This record gives sequence, structure tokens and C-alpha cells, in this order.
Amino acid sequence: MARLKTIGSLAAVIAMAVTFTTALSSVSHAAGVAGVARAGVRAESGLREGIHALAPFAFIRFCVENPEDCRPGQSDVARWDGATKALVSETNAHVNRRIRPVNDRRETWSVDVVRGDCEDFALTKRRELIRAGLPASALRLAVGKTRSGEGHAILLVKTNAGDFVLDNRTSKVLPWHSADLTFEKVSSAENPQLWRRIN
Repeated sequence: MARLKTIGSLAAVIAMAVTFTTALSSVSHAAGVAGVARAGVRAESGLREGIHALAPFAFIRFCVENPEDCRPGQSDVARWDGATKALVSETNAHVNRRIRPVNDRRETWSVDVVRGDCEDFALTKRRELIRAGLPASALRLAVGKTRSGEGHAILLVKTNAGDFVLDNRTSKVLPWHSADLTFEKVSSAENPQLWRRIN
């Protein structure tokens, strides 16, 4: 019975991966740099998005198990005022203190955990900020490489003042260009299940 359940789960993940890949070819590029400008953000203040990319496989599996965290939405940005800055900063620091960092060699992405790696920090921050009232489409996952070449995931907050990074390695909320990361890809604003390369 357990084996059948595992096979069923794997089949669901594969089906979702196929759906994501198919969707990549049918979604327009309108939400790239032009989409950022439409939302009232100067293009140079945000990450420049390029062609579509495959979502990390572990994230696809996460979406199968947590569909409420992966719903499509609008292309909204957060207003970067005093209240939002305080909320984002407090959430970043609180989650960084609450979760004990460990290296997850199983590559399982989880949320609301006691211990976890960078993806778990990012997903937990995203869920908490959505619960606090920030638009889901403004809270995007991004992956890249640290200066040492290690793969790393963060939460990116898309605002009318640019994109800001919430990283489990620091309690400072930094503009994307000040983070010591080489960004590779980011989940799209309209649908977190679809990802784009970063130019």
C-alpha cells in the first residue's frame, strides 16, 4: 500500500512537471521587464527576467503537496512604505532565528519547519508574509550561487521601490543588487509554478 502511495505521488509530480513545461511554451513574456515597468517599478530597480526556465524539481514536488502555496495570482507589487519595511524586516529576522539551519541532502522543500535549509527559510517567510497581507505575487522565490559557488535560495520581495532579498544568512533586508548572489532564476509573479531565467 505504501509503495502504491509513493508511486501515485511520483506520478503526480511527473504530471505536474509536464504541465509546467507545457505551460512555459504558452505563457507570454509580457511580465518580464515590461511587466515590471507596467507595475510602476523602474526596470533597472528590479531583476531583469529572461526566457522561461524549469522550476526546481523539489519545488514542483512541494507544490503537489502544498497547492495553496502555489496558486497563480495577479502581477502585484508591495508598496515599500514604513509599515511594509518593518513587517518584512521583522519576518526575515524572526524566521532566521526560529529555524535551525541544516543542510538537507534529500533536497526536500518544506514550510513551517523547526530546522531546514535555505529553501525552507524562504518558503516559510513567504507564507508568513502572505498571511500578514502582502500580495502573493510580490513574494517570489529565487535561486542562484553564492560567492563560493554554492547553490542558494532566497525570498525576493517585489516592491514599487525595487526587488529586496530576504536571506537566511543575514537579518538585513537588502536590494537585490547588494546581495552577494549570482541570481540564476526566479518564480514568476503571476504563477509561482512557472520560473524565468535572470539575465
